Amino acid sequence: MRCWVVRRPGPIAGGPLVAADRPEPEPGPGEVRLRVTACGVCRTDLHLAEGDLVSHRPETVPGHEVVGVVDALGAGTRRFAVGDRIGVAWLRRTCGACRFCRRGAENLCPDARFTGWDADGGYAEYAVVPEAFAYPLPPGPDDAELAPLLCAGIVGYRALKRAELPPGGRLGIYGFGASAHVVAQVAIAQGATVHVLTRSPAARELALSLGAASAGPADGEPPEPLDSAITFAPVGELVPVALRALDAGGTLAIAGIHLSDVPPLHYETDLFREKQVRSVTANTRADGEEFLRLAAALGLRPSVQRRPLSEADRAVADLAADRVTGAAVLLPD
Repeated sequence: MRCWVVRRPGPIAGGPLVAADRPEPEPGPGEVRLRVTACGVCRTDLHLAEGDLVSHRPETVPGHEVVGVVDALGAGTRRFAVGDRIGVAWLRRTCGACRFCRRGAENLCPDARFTGWDADGGYAEYAVVPEAFAYPLPPGPDDAELAPLLCAGIVGYRALKRAELPPGGRLGIYGFGASAHVVAQVAIAQGATVHVLTRSPAARELALSLGAASAGPADGEPPEPLDSAITFAPVGELVPVALRALDAGGTLAIAGIHLSDVPPLHYETDLFREKQVRSVTANTRADGEEFLRLAAALGLRPSVQRRPLSEADRAVADLAADRVTGAAVLLPD
């Protein structure tokens, strides 16, 4: 099968993603194989390619926003049948027995494994997934529109919950890529006032078209104090900027698996008056199931740029250069 692998992590201009040809994977016990029909391009894939995330195995196939059709079943599988449309997300396996798993926080499991990092992902014609960590997908949206929901959507939704936005509240979103533009739609549909702050003029235009109340530069000030904020841009310098924009008692959620260093915070201006900072780590399967139901009920439609699988390296390079507005999605050639 055709696929892409991270051969030599480093700057994207150096070509860390390399096209490869491998045998089709075979599902093991409890696993299913799917023929990939769409795979979203996530900033985490860029972090893996460039070495911001240390590779867990050599020549991994990236991609963890995978939509496909089941075409082979491993021994003992019961959830899916050949021909079912399913989704594969970032969280791939947990131990199920540690203190975090037992209390419903499986995203914090120390033995968690992740698609496209610990095992091959969806930048390929076929992929294998443990059936317990796959999602049945509803009819309706096409595969390209569903793919970004499986990480940008799910993890963004967890970030929104971590931000503790009050009903009808004022939300600031810093950075406006795949995850942020989905979260904005959810928050607006739920009655929030959303202010977007991002360096991309095209992203600001998209934000306003989706119903944001304002859209300005990433280091600017929103037109009113915020009840909650989420930073999606992996830029630590934005943390104090977002904190200063919060009203008293506000919450900042830092989304993303990688963040550059945060500069020193000043207690009186950045944290005083009971402001709080919270990080976001992956998601639980319950988050995914809850979000996919909500996305279907709201009729969420991500803005997607469709790219052929043969151009995966260019799609990731475009993401690195801020040439992607919304979400890039790889489709079979």
